[in-house]
Amino acid sequence: MQKHIAIIMGGYSSEYEISLKSGQVVYDALDNTKYIGYRIHVFEDRWVYVDNSGSEFPIDKNDFSVILNESKTTFDCVFNAIHGTPGEDGYMQGYFELLGIPHTSCTMYQAALTFNKRDTLAVLKPYDILCAESFYLDRGDPLEEDRIINKVGLPCFVKANKAGSSFGVSKVYKKVGLKDAIELAFKEDNEIIIESFLDGTEVSVGVITYKSEVTVLPITEIVSDNDFFDYKAKYLGQSQEITPARLTDEQETKVKAVAKRVYEILKLTGFSRSEYIFKDGEPHLLEINTIPGLTKESILPQQAAHAGISLTDLFSNAIEEALNKKL
Repeated sequence: MQKHIAIIMGGYSSEYEISLKSGQVVYDALDNTKYIGYRIHVFEDRWVYVDNSGSEFPIDKNDFSVILNESKTTFDCVFNAIHGTPGEDGYMQGYFELLGIPHTSCTMYQAALTFNKRDTLAVLKPYDILCAESFYLDRGDPLEEDRIINKVGLPCFVKANKAGSSFGVSKVYKKVGLKDAIELAFKEDNEIIIESFLDGTEVSVGVITYKSEVTVLPITEIVSDNDFFDYKAKYLGQSQEITPARLTDEQETKVKAVAKRVYEILKLTGFSRSEYIFKDGEPHLLEINTIPGLTKESILPQQAAHAGISLTDLFSNAIEEALNKKL
């Protein structure tokens, strides 16, 4: 019997349009011999099931059900394709865990932790995971530009602490540009992180649980046409994404080992994609995404294809892993 799969997409952040694309890719690639997919749009003003004609049917948040043809429809599993809040930061995970509905993402705590760049680095620090020098700033804190520059140097990166797809990220070359970059980051979040610039090869590493095993996918090298791997580079084709990456055997071995170790230290499940830059021959962690993009332009699907895993197999595996977690 086919299982009913709710594919949640949208969200409350600047990433909602990307999420809608990711969710549609999942819907299109779903194995319809095993599953019946339902596109669920989650927005601040409404949660609705959207059918093929574009008609909307409200979701009952009490039990995450929908009335179709005068009959209640419930779901066997939720495929989480929401980037940013509330799908990547733990809110939806906690909601589904309370309802006892399996979902394809990591648990509530792991989602909340990894969505917070500062907290993630704090947890990983005792394990000697290398990362950039950083400075933390909260809204309302005094702006001590000289202190920041003395800590991280120039150029540096100013980032929203809890945001994705490079929203709220700026590369700052001179002290005069620091204030504007901080103001931009505060439009996305009330906490920011300012990091030193790491000059080296940038790679993206997908780590997933595939057939019950932690699996590192082929590595992607990022060569941005822009100043850094920003939104336009990620989604508008203004970058080269080279899979497999042009690394030495030693570099590849090191970054695969670190990426797998980070996944296991943080007790992640489901999909993840982490970014690293090589400095002095060693991979330094930039950030981790637990709901990586699944659009045709996204990196994780490219990596899966190079590993011989089709989108249909990738998504089916995620669903089956989620269903088995409940048993």
